Amino acid sequence: MTDPARPAQALALAGGWCWFDRIEVLERGMPARIIPASDAPADVIARLIAPRAMLAGLALDRPRIMGILNVTPDSFSDGGRFLDPARALDQGRKMAEDADLLDIGGESTRPGAPAVSVQQEIARTAPVIAALREAGLALPISIDTRKADVAEAAMAAGAQVVNDVSGLVYDPALAGLVARHDVPVCVMHARGTPETMQAEADYDDVLLDVYDGLADCVARAVAAGIARDRILVDPGIGFAKTGVHNLALIARLSLFHGMGCPILLGASRKRFIGTYGGAEAPDQRMPGSVAVALAGVAQGAQVVRVHDVAETRQALRVWLSLRTAGADRMPSQKPDEFSQGETKSPLGSAGGL
Repeated sequence: MTDPARPAQALALAGGWCWFDRIEVLERGMPARIIPASDAPADVIARLIAPRAMLAGLALDRPRIMGILNVTPDSFSDGGRFLDPARALDQGRKMAEDADLLDIGGESTRPGAPAVSVQQEIARTAPVIAALREAGLALPISIDTRKADVAEAAMAAGAQVVNDVSGLVYDPALAGLVARHDVPVCVMHARGTPETMQAEADYDDVLLDVYDGLADCVARAVAAGIARDRILVDPGIGFAKTGVHNLALIARLSLFHGMGCPILLGASRKRFIGTYGGAEAPDQRMPGSVAVALAGVAQGAQVVRVHDVAETRQALRVWLSLRTAGADRMPSQKPDEFSQGETKSPLGSAGGL
């Protein structure tokens, strides 16, 4: 919940701005049911309330904005606009005015996109990261890649986070590299590759199938030596998902707090926003993208990955101001205390808040 009228027995979610006092239990083949949080197993509650660790120096007790910088010729939204290193540098510096961290990628992962060679991906990303650091950019930088060699070159240039859309499946060496460097990693749910993934958008229960798939990604990371508090999870909006799947995942995004990891939501300008919002061109989907980002933050998503950084920052400032208005009337909390968001989280194999 986000209401300032917070019951005394309510629990804070993930050490952040949301609170909850009930849980929605999800189970395969069964209707959802609501139970009091006090009836949930202790280990479930422990995962839900544990404060999340810092992300490359950023406290996750408030929503964070990750700005997208694609240095590619063919990304679905801005392909080619920032392929030139000078333009990429200018865009990165501009986004840094409102972003908390930047995510730089040199390979398009839109549906149908072909793979890019390691050498080409390094040539696109590492020099831009180095230039941003040389220009004095202090924000954390994430490298958006599936490949260990690309991530290694990016970290040598100044990147501090790895964002892998394959969930550490594409390149077996990437998990070990992340563990050795002890950097945060975001694992995303996907099926197949960008060339084939939309043919694999078939689920028995999209919520629980994606949850189980992400749980496998987290287990894979931990087995490789990555500390669990270094892992973020991303349900992979648009990756092997239909528009209906995307809406279902966003509507119950807080399900994924049950893993005890921070949540990253990356839905900016994606096709389903155009479908439901009536915007054919990706660069016309800013209003719908902001709406989805706020929906994620209202469920406690710690990081929203967006193209329209300044617009999202403005919306988030207003949203947070509205949420805290009136909190000083409640004797159980301070006026500036975060308190927000209903969530869901599996109880064992299924369930949620």
